[in-house]
Amino acid sequence: MLQTDVVVIGAGAAGLMCAFTAAARGRQLLLLDHANKAGKKILMSGGGRCNFTNIYTEPANFLSANAHFCKSALARYTQWDFIEMTSRHGVPYHEKKLGQLFCDNKASDILDMLLDECQQAGVGLHLNTAVQSVEKTEDGYLLRSSIGDLTCQSLVIATGGLSIPTLGASGFGYQIARQFGHTVLPTRAGLVPFTITEPQLKSMCEALSGTSVEDCLVSCNGQSFRENILFTHRGLSGPAILQVSSYWQPGDVIEINLLPHLNLPEWLDEQRCERPNTELRTLLNELFTRKMAGLLAEHWFVSKPLKQYSPAELQEVAAKLGSWQLVPAGTEGYRTAEVTLGGVDTREVSSKTMESQKAAGLYFVGEVLDVTGHLGGFNFQWAWASGYAAAQYV
Repeated sequence: MLQTDVVVIGAGAAGLMCAFTAAARGRQLLLLDHANKAGKKILMSGGGRCNFTNIYTEPANFLSANAHFCKSALARYTQWDFIEMTSRHGVPYHEKKLGQLFCDNKASDILDMLLDECQQAGVGLHLNTAVQSVEKTEDGYLLRSSIGDLTCQSLVIATGGLSIPTLGASGFGYQIARQFGHTVLPTRAGLVPFTITEPQLKSMCEALSGTSVEDCLVSCNGQSFRENILFTHRGLSGPAILQVSSYWQPGDVIEINLLPHLNLPEWLDEQRCERPNTELRTLLNELFTRKMAGLLAEHWFVSKPLKQYSPAELQEVAAKLGSWQLVPAGTEGYRTAEVTLGGVDTREVSSKTMESQKAAGLYFVGEVLDVTGHLGGFNFQWAWASGYAAAQYV
């Protein structure tokens, strides 16, 4: 039987961070993962460039049934702390936009840095390792695993959520949480594209597949995000859509302002005065791609010279472009979701230590908890911060 101080299950962002930070404190530690490679989600994130944090990280960027929970960890390990580590390791990075920091080269720079920290701290990393069962003992935990039985004083669950199952996502963390009496709040896909089935709208999305509209304001349930949207064969995607998807429930209406930089009623009135003979389709050509302008003119409006529109008709055009309302059929689900909403109820976990309030010596970090960040590096910052917090106490 193998004995160690700490076992961390899950070699993703939160697990790696927790492992080397705790080992650097002198804790003997084993890091286990059922996958054949550590940090798979890190490698594919940010289009292979890893959006590893956001310089504007604050608690308001996170969703949770317990909104205050994330504050303590985020305050104790900030985006600046992680940036300092990347600088120390010579990882080149840049700000893309809105505070989003990406690797200049590739995501493996971040993973290599974390694995280097693990190696320096003496972390025992075991890949291709399945954990069959976990039992509470008098002085810790007994794990039955594919590398034999293990005992530890502290057990950290860093197994993530259900998003992107092809990378090895599973419900293992939720299963362990329930085993030890924790409430697991309902889970669903977050930061995920919408699917459209309404025939006319679906055909429009299919025709425009690959077309991006650079500056849109997308709103749902009192939340608004201003970023680009992308038409797909299945529906709508792009940053603004992914952001609002975390606040959407089936049946909810989403509203899209395709031209938030314009006061549309005023602007259209000005255009009618200055260019009365210009066709609406021509005007739309100047704002969108030719294909999109043609489809909008075909599906939404009767294109005619601006001087032929009554004030009421121009108001209708403004309303359609500035307040396009639709009800998505659903989302693409965990297959393409960047995160999982819901998870282990944080009201049963210490915000200071990440330790279970149901089972001493059991800790939860990262995405397995009911803490979900906005798009843009916030979920990685939660992984670093929660992993670091637990590492001080395991």
